[in-house]
Amino acid sequence: MHLSGLQIAMITLVAVLTVVGVALFARTVGTLARVIRLGQPDPTRSGRTGERVYSLLAESLGHARLGRWPLVGLMHWLVFVGFGALFFTLITAYGQLGNPRFALPLVGHWVVYEWITEIIAWLTLIAIGTLIVIRQKNHPRRSAGEGGRRSRFFGSSFWQAYYVEATILAVAVCVLTLRGLEYALASVDPEAGHTASLAHFPLTAWLGELFAGASASALENWIVLIATLKIVVSMAWFITISLQPTMGVAWHRFLAFVNIWFKRHPGATPGRDSSALAPSLGALQPIRVNGEVLDFEKLDELEDAEHSLGVGAVERFTWKGLLDFTTCTECGRCQSQCPAWNTDKPLSPKLVMLGLRDHAHAKAPWLLTAEGERDQLDEATRAEAERPLVAPVDTENPLAGGVIDPDVLWACTTCGACVEQCPVDIEHVDHIVDMRRYQVLIESAFPSELGGLFKNLEKNANPWGMSSRMRMDWAKNLPFEVKQVGADVEDLSEVDYLFWIGCAGAFEDRAKKTTRAVAELLHSAGVSFAVLGDGESCTGDSARRAGNEFLFTTLAMTNVEVLTEAKAKAIVVTCAHCFNALKNEYPQLGGHYEVVHHTQLLNRLVREGRLTPVAPLSKGTTVVANAAGEIPSGTGAGSTVTYHDPCYIGRHNGIYSPPRELIGALPGVQLAEMPRHGTRSFCCGAGGARMWMEEKIGTRINANRTTEALATGADKVAVACPFCRVMLSDGLTAAQAGGNGATAPSADVEVVDVAQMLLAAVRRGQGGEEAPKASEPEPAQG
Repeated sequence: MHLSGLQIAMITLVAVLTVVGVALFARTVGTLARVIRLGQPDPTRSGRTGERVYSLLAESLGHARLGRWPLVGLMHWLVFVGFGALFFTLITAYGQLGNPRFALPLVGHWVVYEWITEIIAWLTLIAIGTLIVIRQKNHPRRSAGEGGRRSRFFGSSFWQAYYVEATILAVAVCVLTLRGLEYALASVDPEAGHTASLAHFPLTAWLGELFAGASASALENWIVLIATLKIVVSMAWFITISLQPTMGVAWHRFLAFVNIWFKRHPGATPGRDSSALAPSLGALQPIRVNGEVLDFEKLDELEDAEHSLGVGAVERFTWKGLLDFTTCTECGRCQSQCPAWNTDKPLSPKLVMLGLRDHAHAKAPWLLTAEGERDQLDEATRAEAERPLVAPVDTENPLAGGVIDPDVLWACTTCGACVEQCPVDIEHVDHIVDMRRYQVLIESAFPSELGGLFKNLEKNANPWGMSSRMRMDWAKNLPFEVKQVGADVEDLSEVDYLFWIGCAGAFEDRAKKTTRAVAELLHSAGVSFAVLGDGESCTGDSARRAGNEFLFTTLAMTNVEVLTEAKAKAIVVTCAHCFNALKNEYPQLGGHYEVVHHTQLLNRLVREGRLTPVAPLSKGTTVVANAAGEIPSGTGAGSTVTYHDPCYIGRHNGIYSPPRELIGALPGVQLAEMPRHGTRSFCCGAGGARMWMEEKIGTRINANRTTEALATGADKVAVACPFCRVMLSDGLTAAQAGGNGATAPSADVEVVDVAQMLLAAVRRGQGGEEAPKASEPEPAQG
């Protein structure tokens, strides 16, 4: 076949670009693999192949996570499909350089293939155009906050995003233009005229008509030029991303599949009522050394303890962590949901991932170079290697900084909103806690308030530092006996449940009311239970999330021994944090139990007819116990309630329905949902050991959430966690005092546990009997 000068020139250009593009891409893939392999081993990422296949298909082809945002999810799915399906048009373009009439063998002129190609090309063009508009509408320049920080794209690389968008747009335009030119050529070519019809060009024949009157040779030249342009655009994209290995907005198109495959919880997760696909939440992972779980009893035998307790250098993250950082798409969905970021604190989960990603790749040359040859590296690489992961507190040199600022590290509430929202399954919380572990266990660098928490836990096994003798004060003056293991029952085989009281339930005055309410409801329903009394210790949740893994392990092992001796099997818990620790983290230490949250058990008892709420709550009636230990029994016009999802039974454990079903079972009660609820619920601000730290930057998280709750017009804010109750009660008190600068809400609005609402309704259903006139337990002091 005779080639024209134009064809020879274009083939030469394309050949050079293709060789360079493919070579650079292959080299960068190898570099990425070497960087990721610098991380520590993680043996938990293998196995469960069937479930991993399910997760991969559901989250990639099914777009299970992005589908939560219907418009964006659909548009992204169309681009995703186009990116793969239109690859065949790239092959066609190569063939058209030598022969403008080229078509793929077998399928090139198949009507079905041609229809699919044109439909996908048009939909890709529409989708990328829509995504471009969405990005511009959400651009930081159009968003509130300093510098537009309310935009989820704040801090993202815009030139990279624009380049990727322009590439996809150009490819789609080239595909459609080529189809139009092919139609025009077929119209003037007697040998191919039978294909010049709407049957073969259903959506591009009209484009071909625009070239009517052009000669066959001119159309052939146009096809060569546009095919060349399409290939140049594609190869330029490969070259660009190869030279930018940290270009997550492009590389996630390949790495997302890998990251989803190796997610912590693949497949469907039993017990979650929100979604079959669980995020990597629930239990924190234990400290591992060379892939093996660290045994603190053998800590003295550990050769490299200084570098093994947590993460103090980027290469101490697991390989999955380094893969996480590199996979980040910079979409900012984690940032948009983060309670710290939304209350003007410096923590953005996205920016943490990007900072760690850039640092890992900048330090990689130093790590991959033999120790004796590192002095030959450039100054920037050597400086990056010496850069601390977390900035030290250096009062003499306030500019001395690390990759992550301490204010960023300690602002996290570990609520899991970032992990829940991430479309590529990045595990932000694990990485933040790993860095906290190093700061606590090695550097002893942590907020001063945590010193008191650790001391109280070490000395008295509870965050309040109260004597264990006071753990049963909540039960004083109840109209029935609360059985204790070892005193009233020999072990837990004699009862249905162990009622785990928790430190808040035993010592915090507001939480005591919930404890009493649950105990009374279980007693009324005929459910036998016992408590551990002074044999119970803190589960260690706050210690673990503050980074003190040693203290957590000590507390947890003590509890596991007590529970084993007591023959615990079924446990009911009122604290969301205790629930998560007992259910998800104690199995790491040999403690395997059936753990239910009190809202789950109470909901079951209502469904079984063992508890019967029949009377409506009075509007404005206080349902918390008063100074005489009474719960009001009035009736009236009903009440409007909004429910706050605790992070540690919601996102971390997928329990959303039982509390709402309980509220729905209360006659006359109307549930008014907050805009942010369910999987997108906003944290109360107490998780991640933030319960014990002051908020010194930005606005208070609990005030933000309280304002949202009050905006529903509800009379009551229902909770299902003592930490949430403390935070929202404090937020409500501040709001009622005018502390948030807005109009103070009614003094009748209150924060109550779902169990208290149920108890009030059940009592009214029992004939309006009031609680015995008994003194409330003395408030805990401490």
